[in-house]
Amino acid sequence: MSTSGIQSPPQMTRERAIAAYQDVRSRSDALTRPLKTEDYVVQSMPDASPVKWHLAHTSWFFEGVLLKRFAPEISEFDPHFKSLFNSYYESLGPRWARADRGLLTRPSVDEIAAYRRHIDEHMLHLLDTIDEAAFKEAAPLLELGLAHEEQHQELMVTDFKHLLALNPLRPIYHEGPESDHAKTPAPAKFRDFPGGLYEIGHNGDGFAYDNESPQHKIHLQPFALADRPLSNAEVLAFIEDGGYQDFRFWFSDAWTLLQQQGWEAPLYWEKIDDVWHSYTLAGRCPINPGATAAHLSFYEAAAIARWAGARLPTEFEWEVAAGRVARAEGRFLNDGLLAPGPAR
Repeated sequence: MSTSGIQSPPQMTRERAIAAYQDVRSRSDALTRPLKTEDYVVQSMPDASPVKWHLAHTSWFFEGVLLKRFAPEISEFDPHFKSLFNSYYESLGPRWARADRGLLTRPSVDEIAAYRRHIDEHMLHLLDTIDEAAFKEAAPLLELGLAHEEQHQELMVTDFKHLLALNPLRPIYHEGPESDHAKTPAPAKFRDFPGGLYEIGHNGDGFAYDNESPQHKIHLQPFALADRPLSNAEVLAFIEDGGYQDFRFWFSDAWTLLQQQGWEAPLYWEKIDDVWHSYTLAGRCPINPGATAAHLSFYEAAAIARWAGARLPTEFEWEVAAGRVARAEGRFLNDGLLAPGPAR
């Protein structure tokens, strides 16, 4: 996810709101610019969505949640869009089936681009001219809409990468390495956390979705967490040790799925002339052993952890550990980074 610097509603000024809106919307457009028109339309699997659907859906949200409420005099861009581009908001009307989104060859990509321009024009006018009382009422909804679009930026990258990876031509989305080459990291060290009563959940500062609150207490047993994420080198060691062929490391339903689908390595990995490669947005590349492992399912991550004599942290353990990091560091979209960095 990106770090757009959106303020919590009481602190969001009109100027900040306009700047944040322009920033988030322009980033969605920039993400899709390297794609060809045909890439916008195809749906690679039922759990994915076409790129143009994401672009329309995020615009539909601003139209249905903000413009309809605070500028009702503005006509709908197209009355069909409210059902075509609704996802799971049952209170906002009927929805087109998710698995069938790839059948929507119309509206065209050009029409979706015109729809986004239409929404942007009216949203910026609304934010500039709305009275102060209405602006304060609209600010939390705007913040939600921007976080929602950032969420779909992540989904767009996930979905179009899966689509491009299925193409035997192995299309290149952008030139250059996905991440800096890194040497195999030293063995992970484990940091101990004492057991006890902890507070988890949203504490009221900054944006959060409704399912992140209220803050509440939970009791944890003592646990330890690795001081770095899993590396590709460790995934390679798991593969070479026969981890994908050893049922002892897998949950029962995971083992069944592995056999049904023929898993031999993580998603996007393939062996060429005895060398493991991975499809990246920069094309097919040899595996970087020092990079952070990516595209592991929960089942694979759990199996590798068990093979290593450990387990995955629970949601609560991870939140407690993450909350004790002085400063969140990562690879964010607004830095132009679309893949994990070194495992360190």
